[in-house]
Amino acid sequence: MEFGWNEIAFNMGKELERRILPLFGTKKAGETVGRNVSGDVTKYVDKVAENLILNHLNPLGVNVVSEEVGEIDNGSDYTVIVDPLDGSYNFSEGIPVFAFSFAVHKGKRPVYGAIYEFITKNFYEALPGEGAYLNGKRIWVNTPEPEKEALSFYTRGRCTGIIKKVKRIRVLGAIAVELAYVARGSLDGVFDIRNYVRPTDIAAGVLLVREAGGIVTDERGRELEVPASATMNMNIIAVANERLLKLILEELENEP
Repeated sequence: MEFGWNEIAFNMGKELERRILPLFGTKKAGETVGRNVSGDVTKYVDKVAENLILNHLNPLGVNVVSEEVGEIDNGSDYTVIVDPLDGSYNFSEGIPVFAFSFAVHKGKRPVYGAIYEFITKNFYEALPGEGAYLNGKRIWVNTPEPEKEALSFYTRGRCTGIIKKVKRIRVLGAIAVELAYVARGSLDGVFDIRNYVRPTDIAAGVLLVREAGGIVTDERGRELEVPASATMNMNIIAVANERLLKLILEELENEP
């Protein structure tokens, strides 16, 4: 059975928007209602968002990997790797940087990715070999000049020397959004070397960056593979070009 992933992702994003935006910036949104499969706190808005997504996906009979519930194996060829609300801390605190992240694998091969920003209503899509798109228009990574790059990066004291070698550092608190911004050229790179991000956070964004002409690796510069897992912790480097990747890897290699 084939699916219209574009329509499925867009409709889910719009329904999520209608359901959760009334909770934006409220104490209710940030209430702890449990813990997810990785042991992290589940906020009320996370649970509301995931329940809605599962109600959409369960009738399709596909496998599902989601941040809160974990992995649902329905014996399908297709696996949807989804974060219904990436940036839920931002959401509950009234910071307008968060998104719905939706990726599809057939077997182990990515076949579709989408990210929907609720506030801006920007809808990003990527299809292997067909490019990355923002609201239907093709997008590409930036071509930054040396020492004029804008990066977002997450660290626990590693690679801080990079701050002196680029122009701007951003930390937006929603890596799905940051990967989308790399794909459209608003950021030149984002990397997280805390062994913290999970496939549900990055599956769609990785495809977006690659299809927009960017590079995505692990902390050693090896091509990053995104498994269908809700619990695996990963490092990620996503950049616009080889020069920026080399700069980051050299900083990591030469740090004290």
